[in-house]
Amino acid sequence: MFKKFIQKRLERVVKRYFRKKKIKLVVVTGSVGKTSTKMAIATVLGEKYAVRVHDGNHNTHMSAPLAMLGIEYPENVHSISAWIAVWRAAGIRMRQKDDVEVVVQELGTDQPGDIAHFGKYLRPDIAVVTAVSPEHMEFFETIDAVAKEELAVASFSRLTIINRDDISQEYAKYADTHDIDTYGLQDGAEYRLVLKPSSPLEGRIGQLIAPEWGELPVNLQTIGEQGAKAATAAAVVGAKLGLTSQEVAVGLSKIRPVKGRMNVLRGLKNSTLIDDTYNASPLAVKAALDTLYAIDTVQRIAILGSMNELGASSAQAHEQIGKLCDAAKLDWVITIGSEAEKLLAPAAAGNGCQVKSFASPYQAGGFAHSVLKPGAVVLAKGSQNGVFAEEALKVLLHETEEEASLVRQSPYWLKRKSEQFSLEPTVE
Repeated sequence: MFKKFIQKRLERVVKRYFRKKKIKLVVVTGSVGKTSTKMAIATVLGEKYAVRVHDGNHNTHMSAPLAMLGIEYPENVHSISAWIAVWRAAGIRMRQKDDVEVVVQELGTDQPGDIAHFGKYLRPDIAVVTAVSPEHMEFFETIDAVAKEELAVASFSRLTIINRDDISQEYAKYADTHDIDTYGLQDGAEYRLVLKPSSPLEGRIGQLIAPEWGELPVNLQTIGEQGAKAATAAAVVGAKLGLTSQEVAVGLSKIRPVKGRMNVLRGLKNSTLIDDTYNASPLAVKAALDTLYAIDTVQRIAILGSMNELGASSAQAHEQIGKLCDAAKLDWVITIGSEAEKLLAPAAAGNGCQVKSFASPYQAGGFAHSVLKPGAVVLAKGSQNGVFAEEALKVLLHETEEEASLVRQSPYWLKRKSEQFSLEPTVE
């Protein structure tokens, strides 16, 4: 009852805030890539506007309103005094002169109806939908239900921008609007990024094809297709909000990976660590593996954790990822978690891969340490709860100071991990 009261009051405050202030709102939904896309958009828009964006993933009905207002989410959500402080901060925000011109916010969903609920108090100027792929399948059950949920944002947004690469055209029927633009890396998208062949670790050079500018030369410092797609979405939003081609090009060059999302770190023995540990879904794991395969190196190691919240599709999804593990391109497949061990590992072994499975990320990191060759490239990918693949990378970092570059390193998360796993790595 207390939570419902707080949520409704937050929604009323945010609705009044955007009604009173002349601030544009850009929202991001989708099964994967929301935070990276949100931060890419904020980076590009920063070339012209004062932008408010929360660098975490505060995207629920309780946390998103505070992120949009620029107010910290209370550590103790049950504390009345903490919420009194929130209301006081909200009142100050409402009265003070506008300090931003654009708010960029991601909207998350855990069950059907969550996205539509945001439409009760938000009227975004632009909505970006990044992907439709399996998520929270214990609640959605079918991919069609996921598509209907994510595209519900179109019904209450002035313009919707859709990733054509990762959203099938058959789901267009769920976008209740005629104001749609598309982006992607493949033919058919209205805004398309064409990248020149190169090693993913060297940055990417290419051409952004856009109706406003024709072909625009761009230089990206992200790796992998997912980073390129996030940058393309950011370019579209920039174009729609009046940025010049030069402002967009400069903004794109400033985009950097977000923690735990294809972030490159320095490892032991002059190795390269690709930290994609924030979460995992079949689409994102495939994209991460494709990036790893494109890197020329003496040794490739994939640390793959179980993918959570896939419901009835879990077995098939894990087996499909296992079959994507190519023995010609991977020296080791190291799994974390029971689903990965039972389903992904046998499929990878069936492809001829060397596979080792562990229940603990510390054990997985310890084993990776024991087989690591100088100059190797290690990819780590997995869902959070029960996996926490970032802890496997912690064992492989060149310097302990870089632990701050990993996700979920707050006292709260470290306590949760210590309660679940032994913190002592196993080196074989």
